[in-house]
Amino acid sequence: MDFPAFDQTAPASAHASACSAGSCGSTAAQMNGLSDEVRRKVQNHPCYSEEAHHHFARMHAAVAPACNIQCNYCNRKYDCSNESRPGVVSELLTPEQAINKTLAVAAAIPQLSVLGIAGPGDPLANPERTFATFRGLAEKAPDLKLCLSTNGLVLPEQIDELAKYNIEHVTITINCVDPEVGAKIYPWIFWNNRRIRGRAAAKILIAQQQKGLEMLVARGILVKVNSVLIPGVNDQHLREVSRIVKAKGAFLHNVTPLIAEAEHGTFFGLMGQRSPRADELKALQDDCAGDMAMMRHCRQCRADAVGLLGEDRGAEFTLDKVAAMEIDHQAALERRLALRAKVAAELESKRARAATPGDPARQVIAWHRQPRAALGRSVLIAVASRGSGLINEHFGHAREFLVYEASEAGARLVGQRKTDLYCSGGETCGDGETVLDRTIRALAGCERVLCSKIGIEPWGRLEAAGIKPDGEHGMEPIEDAVMAVWREMLAAGLLATPVAGKRCA
Repeated sequence: MDFPAFDQTAPASAHASACSAGSCGSTAAQMNGLSDEVRRKVQNHPCYSEEAHHHFARMHAAVAPACNIQCNYCNRKYDCSNESRPGVVSELLTPEQAINKTLAVAAAIPQLSVLGIAGPGDPLANPERTFATFRGLAEKAPDLKLCLSTNGLVLPEQIDELAKYNIEHVTITINCVDPEVGAKIYPWIFWNNRRIRGRAAAKILIAQQQKGLEMLVARGILVKVNSVLIPGVNDQHLREVSRIVKAKGAFLHNVTPLIAEAEHGTFFGLMGQRSPRADELKALQDDCAGDMAMMRHCRQCRADAVGLLGEDRGAEFTLDKVAAMEIDHQAALERRLALRAKVAAELESKRARAATPGDPARQVIAWHRQPRAALGRSVLIAVASRGSGLINEHFGHAREFLVYEASEAGARLVGQRKTDLYCSGGETCGDGETVLDRTIRALAGCERVLCSKIGIEPWGRLEAAGIKPDGEHGMEPIEDAVMAVWREMLAAGLLATPVAGKRCA
């Protein structure tokens, strides 16, 4: 393969080399293995920490309309409220408007901990607007973490400016490290005042992305790599991408599914390119997890998203509503700081309990016990939650479900399933399916669904589809409830270990 001229075996950063393959990440157990400095950076960031996403909110400021590359999966839409995907916004903002809106959101939502710029174009293709926003927020809301997402084309030239505003988190979308693959994803880039196409364009983009990644890691800035899984294009190649970005010190890899509905107007959508199935996405994430930590809780947010991951409160903060708000900024800051201290204490207590040794006598027995087969197979369990790490959502009100894999080793988040179409309005959405039909289809492969309440009709329909509803664990911590259900299934003889070599769906 003809790779671009960059070192594919560059040493990992300190925070990455301190962790074994696949273990340096953001789950509760992994937080204990991080340095104090890295833990400080991720503990309140809902995208970089699986723990934090239950408790903290983010906001994306839509100040960057222009983009310097074209992706076959992207169609930037402005003034659109019916779609939930990257590149879509309802209002483009000036830097001043973005600052005022962020302050209003921070006053109304004390969980807000992060302000990111992710589009609708590329933040670094709009440097004046992007850095004016960061400059104002660094002065007026210094408690908020600032971050951005970029395609990486001009990233190396902007590293000094990023460091100037104490930006500690940068996401780079890296879909390939082979120009032949890249030519199928990127029709063109705009580079040095001219449009470059095909393999040559992909080669330049890949080299710039890798150079930028290395420079960020050298500055101690945490890097999350986003990759879009495109069946038949880069699905086999992403394992190599994961290996290389891990070697270069990326903190987290986020493999997301291609969104390719034709109504979105993207090239892939119009050409009939399919999106990956949930089991294909999980299988690739599991394979890549052997090389580095994987993000499993991504929601593929809009470029103007507001609130906890999985919710969008942007309609509450339109420019006219923000202008009418009366805000006590000092009181709002105190509420944010108090909430963060409370959550930090709760999470630290949870980690301490998880690390507490059990009965020493039982440990001695365990150490001398002969190796044995696992007690039972793993199970996928869907959970309806509004946040805070609890099962606190009614089945009929859920617009997404968190999916956990439960086994003897414990419960781990492996993804989320949306329960409605990305586009929820217009004639093209009238496919004859009901919301319940789509929900049941979205939950394929799950054997249980946990929620606070559920009605009689969906209960029967779910059972007929082989998915057993469970409303007995409302307001319980998610991981505890998931494991309780797994143990119930084990005791009932429902978890016979599968035949060797077969993979759980």
